[in-house]
Amino acid sequence: MELTTWLSLATICVIGAMSPGPSLAVVLRHSLYNSAGHGIAASVAHGVGVGIYAALSIAGLASLITHFPIVFQTLVYAGAAYLAYMGYKILTSKSSGLDIAKANATSYKQAAQDGFAIAFLNPKLAIFFIALFSQFIQPEAMTLTVAILMCGTVLVIDTAWYFFVSVASAKARQKFDLTKKQAVIDKLLGTAFLLLAARVLYQQLVG
Repeated sequence: MELTTWLSLATICVIGAMSPGPSLAVVLRHSLYNSAGHGIAASVAHGVGVGIYAALSIAGLASLITHFPIVFQTLVYAGAAYLAYMGYKILTSKSSGLDIAKANATSYKQAAQDGFAIAFLNPKLAIFFIALFSQFIQPEAMTLTVAILMCGTVLVIDTAWYFFVSVASAKARQKFDLTKKQAVIDKLLGTAFLLLAARVLYQQLVG
């Protein structure tokens, strides 16, 4: 793959990673509620999930989606349900302030699970990568090295962006003393998750 081609691919991946959506909400939740480390754990796991979809796209996931659309629909609805569950969990929280010691009781494993799930339960990533990759390579030019490079680019850029988000949001929490504003943060994040879940369902019903 030529350098100019790779730079074009990387640029689109950066723009895609920076687009607001469920993934951003999940990383912010762990960074604000727990620590930068929790956000980073979610970021790395999310990057792995995105990388898996990139690899599966190259391997021919489009054929699976075409012949077994129920698989695609099941993942979409599961993703919406997961978002709704997280929103409900936040809104029904009884806490009145961010207790850092208590918040940090959330395990890194749970943060990573949320990060991976929000990527894996979004099969539209596969459609995105199929459309994206088709613009940069020809089937006869595909080699293992090129496939690894493309998947690695996707994984690293996605992880790096959310790593930055995790650190920045955690520092903002400390600088602006967001521990006193948890009630507002709870409502905003919880509502955001429910709205994202509703948007997913709406797009499926009208699409």
